[in-house]
Amino acid sequence: MRIARFVHAKGLSFGAVEGEADAGPEALTVAEIDGHPFGELRFTGERWAVADVRLLSPILPSKVVCVGRNYAEHAAEHGADVPKEPLLFLKPTTSVIGANDVIRLPPQSKQVEHEAELAVVIGAAGARRVDRAGGAAAVFGYTCANDVTARDLQRQDGQWTRAKGFDSFCPIGPWITTDAAVDDVEVRCEVNEEVRQLGRTKDMIFDVPTLVSYVSHIMTLLPGDVILTGTPAGVSPIVAGDTVTVSIGGLGVLANRVATLD
Repeated sequence: MRIARFVHAKGLSFGAVEGEADAGPEALTVAEIDGHPFGELRFTGERWAVADVRLLSPILPSKVVCVGRNYAEHAAEHGADVPKEPLLFLKPTTSVIGANDVIRLPPQSKQVEHEAELAVVIGAAGARRVDRAGGAAAVFGYTCANDVTARDLQRQDGQWTRAKGFDSFCPIGPWITTDAAVDDVEVRCEVNEEVRQLGRTKDMIFDVPTLVSYVSHIMTLLPGDVILTGTPAGVSPIVAGDTVTVSIGGLGVLANRVATLD
């Protein structure tokens, strides 16, 4: 099932996206869910064409936990060692935007880059000090993400909060897929239809169950929290006027325009 959060003529709702996975928005509909998608789903009977609604980020997490250098080739392109344990950092919830929202380039940075990533969404039970099996069971679903990064500030600061934390620096979407197999799927990033990143999740150093378990022994993962699992090699600058498209096999396409901060 694909779960979206969207604005329609009557308000804001969660809904189940219906239609072929590779179909365009004009061929998809979204069936409104009564309340939150965690737990037993109840449908209101209302439906809209996806082309007629505005998709938001599919979840509003209490925190976005990110994993650095989880692909060996990405670590190598920055001259960094592969970590012996997952390398974690956080993005603020104010950085989260949805599909078709605009990535805003801050004036403080001269080198903002894309990072296509598989995003994990934690389910209703959350996760606290779970093992690998518990980590796998804690997953509600998966979606696409872009860990937008001010690379010059990352190098300058020596820690990553400012470089990763600007408003709009965490596009997520277009929806959450709850029944996906992600052990070996393609992670792709295109900028203006030019392929910049092309990797596979099988090349992650730490897989999803390991990451959920590891994070849960540091901080409690609450329902709806998001883990970004790292990016493959090929990160590169984006500039105003670009369109950045992240696609992950079977999960959909996340596209965002790039503009300067007003």
